[in-house]
Amino acid sequence: MKVHFIAIGGSAMHNMAIALYKKGFTVSGSDDEIFEPSKGRLEKYGLLPKSEGWNPTSISADLDVIILGMHAKKDNPELLKAQELGLKIYSYPEYVYEQAKDKKRIVIGGSHGKTSITSMILHVLQYQGIKFDYLVGAQLEGFETMVSFSDAPIMIIEGDEYLSSPIDRRPKFLWYKPHIAVLSGIAWDHINVFPTFDNYVKQFHLFKDTIEQNGLLTYFHGDEELRKIAEQSNSVRLKPYTTPTHKIENGITTIGTNYGWLPLKIFGEHNLQNMMAALNVCVELGIEERDFYHAIQSFGGAAKRLEEIARSEKTVVYKDFAHSPSKLKATSAAVKKQYANKKVIACMELHTFSSLNKTFLQEYSGCMSATDEAIVFFNPKTIQHKGLETITKQDVEEAFLPSKVTVYDDASLVTSYLKSQNLDNSVVLLMTSGNFDGLNLNDFAQELV
Repeated sequence: MKVHFIAIGGSAMHNMAIALYKKGFTVSGSDDEIFEPSKGRLEKYGLLPKSEGWNPTSISADLDVIILGMHAKKDNPELLKAQELGLKIYSYPEYVYEQAKDKKRIVIGGSHGKTSITSMILHVLQYQGIKFDYLVGAQLEGFETMVSFSDAPIMIIEGDEYLSSPIDRRPKFLWYKPHIAVLSGIAWDHINVFPTFDNYVKQFHLFKDTIEQNGLLTYFHGDEELRKIAEQSNSVRLKPYTTPTHKIENGITTIGTNYGWLPLKIFGEHNLQNMMAALNVCVELGIEERDFYHAIQSFGGAAKRLEEIARSEKTVVYKDFAHSPSKLKATSAAVKKQYANKKVIACMELHTFSSLNKTFLQEYSGCMSATDEAIVFFNPKTIQHKGLETITKQDVEEAFLPSKVTVYDDASLVTSYLKSQNLDNSVVLLMTSGNFDGLNLNDFAQELV
């Protein structure tokens, strides 16, 4: 098979390119800009384009498949050439389904927790020696790529609700047709695509309708919108989950099970809920509950999901991908509950289209109240680049009320402030889907401790 990737440099796209290359496909690709780590990883496999930019002459009739990434535009010259030649053009999720259509498909959806739940399932399956394919939204320890295609009988897929491609405006997760589906929760996001909450919720109802006949839907029972979806799921089996019995002793979270109290490396109610979703999936796949708990005790978390990046006797630093209001609230509360006797300083970056939208900003009301000190950073240049209405530091301060936050629009002031503080008996939580204007969070964390 000869496959060409338009916009090969994307996080998901370059991983798929490597996965198909390792499967024996002939792979080529193009992009107008490719950054690390994509650049180095593509170069390692000889897949890095010789030059940046779009080249219609690379599109020829002997290509079997074109895979189109979201970074490309509708008028991309390579896309236009492929359409002119009548080549088969797939979106990323459409081609994932093409590779997984003869497998048992497990799809993890929801506004939050997708990567963590997927990672937990992969951890347990690998621990049990079960063969599987996967698609996950983060680089995981022990897994070279974020996507794998083989002859495995099952595939675990992190199901994103964002758009499939520039010419396919459907959410990605509508392509996968799961036999086992997870919905972790619904909290409005991606307002540039789903302008109202009702429109956003509708996508999850559509996802429910894609579950295979007599398939399983496991969902968090504490979410009102998910309960409504479950009530309308007549053709599937339902298995709700809740927060398990747990306690925190000496900074370690322990859960109550039929096999006694078991200590975990993870913590936070949202992560315990994620764990119960993973349990339901694994049991449906034939894993004994006792074996699941034995395996999950060694799970340390997914990258950038409450990931500990520095520790000393007096100070701990975590980084987290949290950026939406629901994620921010859950993560902040989890850290404060785990470290009740320490000062928790939470610092987050407004970076996404939704978070920098002046109207959506009001959704952040009260979401950092669990912390002892809260800092919010945004870059005015990012707002300008996204073509959004200007916001001020006062706008941000007022939006977060009743949470009291200190707002900065210069990343160097954030780092200088944190370095100047006495961080004895403190936990610093760095939350962003960006990088605080190019800050290496791991190196910075080491400076703080």
